[in-house]
Amino acid sequence: ATGLQLDWAAVEGFSLDMIGRDGIGGHYASPEAAAATWREMDAFTTRGGTALIGRPATEMKCAGAPLKLAFLCEDTASRKGNRQNVRITYTAQSRSLFGVPIVAEKVRMLFGERGIDVAYEHVLKAIDPARKIATYATPEGDRELGYDFINVIPPQRAPEAVRNSPLPWAERWSDQGWVEVDPATLRHARYANVFAMGDVAGVPKGKTAASVKWHVPVIEDHLVSEIAGRAGTETFNGYTSCPLITRVGRAMLIEFDYKDNLVPSFPGIIPPLEELWISWLMKEVALKATYNAMLRGKA
Repeated sequence: ATGLQLDWAAVEGFSLDMIGRDGIGGHYASPEAAAATWREMDAFTTRGGTALIGRPATEMKCAGAPLKLAFLCEDTASRKGNRQNVRITYTAQSRSLFGVPIVAEKVRMLFGERGIDVAYEHVLKAIDPARKIATYATPEGDRELGYDFINVIPPQRAPEAVRNSPLPWAERWSDQGWVEVDPATLRHARYANVFAMGDVAGVPKGKTAASVKWHVPVIEDHLVSEIAGRAGTETFNGYTSCPLITRVGRAMLIEFDYKDNLVPSFPGIIPPLEELWISWLMKEVALKATYNAMLRGKA
């Protein structure tokens, strides 16, 4: 349960001390960096100009986070009455906006309705703060885009000690180092006494706090069963939760599994693809308390 590393050095020209000035954000760095990023975005939506918001090509924790920031940037500019002076481009790392097709299509529709542009297959390589230019790798070669505000999210990989050990996948995610585990049991495919939970686990879905909550009972069952000399029975189905904020006071409570099925916790009560105040309330009130309890081992 090592978590992952943020590879900030992979973005040429960027350093952490740039966050919070000259239109540069990087909310993954720390709580303080998140607050500084918000201040820069708030100032940008008052001034106007061009915002570049996107994600890396690697797997990442909470893949919905950059989408949320794009939505909140648009909503903030609209609330200030300055939307006509703000252009927002979301730089997607692939041809899709989200890993679950039905959710990707919903986000695409919402971006269209709100005038958020999309640059597909754009992966951030470098920034030039002096010129306010960002360089992206694309299938056609490098492309430069100007910005007035940019949020940098770096590539994310397993910690070096894991990445340079025998534990990672060899044929999948070879540049990222996620631990080679069975997707259902989270037990290592080659070392039966090793399990992985959380971000470092090499599974197709599940780099969220909600997923970790369901990793724990599976691994616990298999460890206790191993000690007792019997086979464990619990399995993880890839459950991932993404409360996708679409504006202040509205969110979609997206929950899905390995097969991209929507698996709502409140079927018939909270439609997962509708922007609802109750989903926002869940994110702001209920889930925050749950996260804090998890950090203390109480949930």
